[in-house]
Amino acid sequence: MEPLLTANNLSRVYHTGENELRALDDATLDIWPGEFVAIMGQSGSGKSTLMNILGCLDRASSGSYFIRGRDVSSLDSDELAALRRDTFGFVFQRYNLLATATAEENVEIPGIYAALPKATRNERARHLLAQLGLADRGQHRPSELSGGQQQRVAIARALMNDPPIILADEPTGALDSKSSEDVMALLKQLNSEGRTIILITHDSSVAAHASRVLHIFDGRIVEVTGEVRHSEHPLPPPPIRGHASLMPEITEAAKMAARSLKANKFRTALTLLGIIIGVASVVTMLAVGGGSKQQVLDQITAMGTNLLSVRPGAPGVRGDGNITTLSYADTEALSELDHVSAVVPERSGSYMVRYGNIDVQTPVQGVGAAMPYVRDWPAERGSFFTDRDVRSYAPVAVLGQTTVKNLFPNGEDPIGEYILVKNVPFEVIGVLEGKGAAGWGGDQD
Repeated sequence: MEPLLTANNLSRVYHTGENELRALDDATLDIWPGEFVAIMGQSGSGKSTLMNILGCLDRASSGSYFIRGRDVSSLDSDELAALRRDTFGFVFQRYNLLATATAEENVEIPGIYAALPKATRNERARHLLAQLGLADRGQHRPSELSGGQQQRVAIARALMNDPPIILADEPTGALDSKSSEDVMALLKQLNSEGRTIILITHDSSVAAHASRVLHIFDGRIVEVTGEVRHSEHPLPPPPIRGHASLMPEITEAAKMAARSLKANKFRTALTLLGIIIGVASVVTMLAVGGGSKQQVLDQITAMGTNLLSVRPGAPGVRGDGNITTLSYADTEALSELDHVSAVVPERSGSYMVRYGNIDVQTPVQGVGAAMPYVRDWPAERGSFFTDRDVRSYAPVAVLGQTTVKNLFPNGEDPIGEYILVKNVPFEVIGVLEGKGAAGWGGDQD
């Protein structure tokens, strides 16, 4: 019979800056199938580090480690997890039970990772709890169980996947004397059934239950007492299991998440409130940014795209409507330039406009027929005047929205009506679309 576990010159070194901490130093040991071995030492001696390496929870910095002749260092993380799942059952000092799950659900957890069907998990969990005297405590949560009962639940959980090795790290450290005796009796019973027990402790009375004791000090195994007594009929190796399918994993994860949310309602509400506030803030910022961007684009569009304004005047001379350094002939000269699509002459001033008995002081512009194209400002009703109207000096006018409201406050249709501009009658032939305020704040309508 070959050893179940073989460790040769194992060391575990931690580096903090320039300092080196040697938690385990050149440890060599064999553990045989069906043995009950205690690893004994004071706090900080390295016994938990050794247990973590033996249980594949950690990797050694140097040395070799074999499980049933299989070199652990050659395994990747998934293979190591599968080996750990099928080979070891862990029992901890503080139980490490899920507070929101029942005893039965805690026992089932290793079976979820082993891809056991739900019915199989439920049946085996109830059977294990019954074996350990907890048949009537399956639906109780950890807070409703005593320390000894919680440790028995932890032992049942360790047995869920029927592992050949039980790793117990200070299993009686948080228990009273009676509960400690019960737990040790359970471990001895499991050992008599053929399971290998590896017990971590600093208590000599607990270590006395083992057939062999490894004494560890400052990371080194300094003494071995007792003798190798292994079972003649050890447990067979666990069956090789495949990987769990994705859907059962997702389903179980969703159930655990829902159970945790339900058990912590106030924390869940605060978390959801924080998420809602965060999302609302992001949406608001995006909306404000998008609105500001659109406002700038609208202002640029209102001024006209690809628009170049040429005004009369000279350096140091303030321009006004009376400067005549530009003439209509300049319009024709500019229109002949390359890359010029259209040219619109413009003359503006502020005049009194009258309709009936209503007088309104408003800006008035004389422009060319291409103005709707150049300023991207079409007529909403009626039409704009044409080149023929310009050449024939037709007395026609197109009004902006604000002027329409001021001259026709009762909602009359201005199309076809006559208005007086400096006492000269003009026929209204169209109403422009609304432009709103200009970039400098003026009303374009």
